[in-house]
Amino acid sequence: MKRFFILASFFATAFTSFSQSLGYQDLGILFSQNDHNGSARFTAMSGAFGALGGDISSINVNPAGLSVFNNSMFTGSFNARSSDITSVYGNQSLNRTAVTTQDQFINLSQAGAVLVFDSAHSSNWSKFAIGFNYRITKDFNNSFLAEGNSGFTTFTNFPKDTNDPALIYDFADEQGYNNTYGGKLSEFNVAFSSVHQNKLHLGVSLNFYDLNFSQQSTLSEFNSDIDGNTLDAFLYQENFTTGTGFSANIGFIYKAHQNFRFGLSYKTPTYFTEIIEDSNITENEVLFGDAEIVVSDSNDTYRNTDLGGFPLQSVIYRFRTPSTLTASTAFIFGKNGLLSFDYNNKNFQRMRLSGDDFSPDESFSNENQFFQNNLKNTHNFNIGTEWRFDRFSVRGGYSFEQTPHTTSGLTNNSITNFGDIEGYSLGGGYNFGNFKLDFAYSNNNRTAAHSFYSGFNNSAANLTIDNSIFTASVSLSL
Repeated sequence: MKRFFILASFFATAFTSFSQSLGYQDLGILFSQNDHNGSARFTAMSGAFGALGGDISSINVNPAGLSVFNNSMFTGSFNARSSDITSVYGNQSLNRTAVTTQDQFINLSQAGAVLVFDSAHSSNWSKFAIGFNYRITKDFNNSFLAEGNSGFTTFTNFPKDTNDPALIYDFADEQGYNNTYGGKLSEFNVAFSSVHQNKLHLGVSLNFYDLNFSQQSTLSEFNSDIDGNTLDAFLYQENFTTGTGFSANIGFIYKAHQNFRFGLSYKTPTYFTEIIEDSNITENEVLFGDAEIVVSDSNDTYRNTDLGGFPLQSVIYRFRTPSTLTASTAFIFGKNGLLSFDYNNKNFQRMRLSGDDFSPDESFSNENQFFQNNLKNTHNFNIGTEWRFDRFSVRGGYSFEQTPHTTSGLTNNSITNFGDIEGYSLGGGYNFGNFKLDFAYSNNNRTAAHSFYSGFNNSAANLTIDNSIFTASVSLSL
């Protein structure tokens, strides 16, 4: 069995001045996010299903919605995401460059089924439903390139320099940063729901998570000295993270009137009981990662891994995400249409990192203090509408997600330092009877900052991130 070494000192030094990888406070925020993937109907209405139900993806908001189904059904969905990230980096008086990176991704974003049973034992509890659903909670796949000139240097010496005094390469010519994220956080739900006197729907779900995340980044720095000699430095960093987690969700929907219903649900924090991270970010001659330096006045190349081999650090830790409270209302206009509103509250201050059985919790005291001092209780909402014309339906939605950062918590050290996220969606569907086709288009955008060097805020690349997602779903009555 692979042996893991947990060093408390690693947490204090691993993400210092030469690191461009995400710190643990950044990973905590990233692993707490939700892309609201689901069926095309769910996506087209921006996920505002807390008081509606009747869609397999409503499990993720309020499991009580399962017993709104009139019959058993299977739904499967694919989505195609187009991601454009534009980076602007550099000192305006030197070389400020804008670069746009475009990526396309295709996923099986959701697959699930609900089984509906009539109750033969009680006239008060007339229906019972069981639901199973898989979905991608968070898709991490993305990449961006940033290049320009900030005007300052960090790699100023050649370690094998034999000159006396040694040459100093302190004139910045250009910096470049190539970053790639990969992996996903997936979720499998098992939910149960029943309805009392056709008015009160109650539900509970058990949620199981599988986490896979990776980051590979290369920092390039091109410097020169007073005589025009050049130094080219390259620093490669990578980390691979896996883990499993668990949460539960409980809720109700009450039909106060044939045209009005409201709902309330509570989702516990997700408890990741074991997250394993393998990384090459380790202290190796004060360079964190795999570094290579070449200079114009030497035929030699310096690599910090030549003597010690490829650096490797393995860490195990636990993580608790924020809980979510969702309040919902819906107005039903007979068979013609509906309007739905969801409000949810997430307290990011309640996130917590802790070590495993061989590592003390104090290893993450700085990160946990950051959560309490620099993050906040967020207020988010989703609005959705649907209108039916015989067998054809049209849908639309709007979503708003508040940044978890307080003003003091916004720094320029990570792509997770983003502003509020706004998104809109639209779609349509056709009911063939026992067979349904639905389509949706959604778009969300945000701005963020990512620093090449932790602690140097003026080195941050300003990012504009635009995601366009097309979702197609097939539903079959069982």
